[in-house]
Parts: sequence; C-alpha cells; structure tokens
Amino acid sequence: MRKKSRLAVMHLLIIIISLSISSCGPKDSNIQEAVNTTISNNPATPGITASVQDGVVTLSGECKDEASKSAIESEVAKVKGVKKVVNNCTVTPPPAQAAPVTINPDETLTNSVNDAIKDYPGVSATVKDGVITLTGNIKRPDLQKLMMSLHTLKPKKIDNKLTIK
Repeated sequence: MRKKSRLAVMHLLIIIISLSISSCGPKDSNIQEAVNTTISNNPATPGITASVQDGVVTLSGECKDEASKSAIESEVAKVKGVKKVVNNCTVTPPPAQAAPVTINPDETLTNSVNDAIKDYPGVSATVKDGVITLTGNIKRPDLQKLMMSLHTLKPKKIDNKLTIK
C-alpha cells in the first residue's frame, strides 16, 4: 500500500513540477508586446504587423527591400521567448520606369513626311524641332489615315492646321 501511495505522490510531484516549469516561460502577450516595440523602433519597417502563438511570431506586411525584410526578421528573433519567426512579408517591387520616347531627327522626319503626304494633294507639311506642321486642305475620310501614318513616324508633336473639305 505504501508503495502505491509513494508512486501516486511521485506522479503528482512530476505533474506539479512540469506545470510550474512550463508556466515560467514568457507568455504570448508579453512576447507580442516586445515584438511590437521592436517593430515600431525600426523606421525601415512601417506597416509590418506581427502575431504570436505559442512563441512563434508571424510577420506580415510590405518591406521596401530584401535587406529590410531580413533585418526585421533577425531583430524579432532576438526577442526573449521567441521560438521561431515566420516571415510572410512581401518586398515592394520597384516602380516601373517609363520607356524613353524616341523622336526621329528632323531630316528623317522631313523625308518620311513628304513620302506620307504625296498621296494627299493640297496638303503640305514642314518639320522643325521634331514638330510636324500640316497646312492645306484634306477630305474628312483621308484625315484619319494621314494622321495615323504620321504618328508612326514618331514625331515630337503633330500640329494640324488642315482645313477639312
């Protein structure tokens, strides 16, 4: 009988010790507070949020570059009680650069414009600093065709002073 009671007491002590050891670690709420402070102290990580569950921190939001993403993950991993960091942050892509506008030189434009307007009697054109200036008379159905062919020549601008008949 004594053996059974000793065994029961031993089991009870093991359970009490296990519970007291496991409850001694930092609580998720304390870890969350420390992680939030770490994130807010880093000016390179605005918009990053964190959630904590069982000591595992999950980061979300957008970082400006890979270096910022790695840096915040390293800083958060140093917080007391953090067991693991899951970094779900995305990196903001760089803004797309507009393709440079190509404007043909005046000599090339003049030759091409003269070739384009040869089929339209009554239309004349001049080219200066990449700007095509159209003068004269044109029939309404021909105007759109002429303008489309002139735009393919890549001028800076087309100044339409044509009279529509």
